[in-house]
Amino acid sequence: MPTVKEQVIGLVKSLPDDDLTLEDVIEELYFKMQVDKGLAELDAGQTLPQSEVKARMAKWLNG
Repeated sequence: MPTVKEQVIGLVKSLPDDDLTLEDVIEELYFKMQVDKGLAELDAGQTLPQSEVKARMAKWLNG
C-alpha cells in the first residue's frame, strides 16, 4: 500500500501540465479525501437506508 506522500505525488503527476493551478491540485486532493472517507464509511457499515436518504433529500430539496 502506497504511503500518503506517494499517493499525493502520484495524483499530482497524473494531472495535466497545461494551466494547472494550486487550486486545481487542492480540489483534486479534497475530492480524493472525500472519496476515501466515503469508502471507509461503507467498509465500516456506516450507511443509511434508501428510505432515510430519500426523506433527507426531500427535506433538503423542498425547503
